[in-house]
Amino acid sequence: MGSPRRVGVSGERVERWVATFVGRHSPVDVTVTPERVEFVGGDGATAVAQVPYPPLTPAHEQALTGFQPEAAAGLLAAHALAPRTLGVLLVRRGGYAAGIFEGGQLHGAKTGSRHVQGRTAAGGWSQQRFARRREGQARVARDAAADAAVQVLLPETARLDAVVVGGDRRSCDLVLEDPRLRALRPLVSAHRLDVPEPRRSVLEDCAEALRTVWILVEDPTR
Repeated sequence: MGSPRRVGVSGERVERWVATFVGRHSPVDVTVTPERVEFVGGDGATAVAQVPYPPLTPAHEQALTGFQPEAAAGLLAAHALAPRTLGVLLVRRGGYAAGIFEGGQLHGAKTGSRHVQGRTAAGGWSQQRFARRREGQARVARDAAADAAVQVLLPETARLDAVVVGGDRRSCDLVLEDPRLRALRPLVSAHRLDVPEPRRSVLEDCAEALRTVWILVEDPTR
């Protein structure tokens, strides 16, 4: 098998993408579960699509049998494009953004930034003082990001289908450790957004990424 590659396919293009895969690797068998849809070509090629915001409906595995590739792709596309209320939290270095998306539209948002110094090559006591100062600045930035999540996301917890985080993984995890955000943690999606420094425009651009289906593709050895 070739090296696997991960591709993002918009919900609108899922059926077309699968049709192309079928055309190249026919015949194709399909396995559908609440968490993923796996396409296996007659030549050994595989494409494993992770279901965004699982479970895939119908929810019971015994109801997810007997699909042809085209029908499975249609089910996956419909699930990806289904209207949802999603919370988004982006954190990278000193920047943060929190917003609510309903049906792909951003209806509430708060963005901001706090200064966090870059790394230094200095050594000795100077480096230690710098590291303490930098960690203090990072803590202030995380607290500001948590405050934004409390103001924007927390009041909508009961309505949220999921919370999608993006940016720096460790920073996001540390922000979510804030005790005030305990109710949001079970809603956090496994998929994380890869975004630049959070700004309003970056947050708005997340709309399409929230409807993306991620597929792990592995080609047969030729």
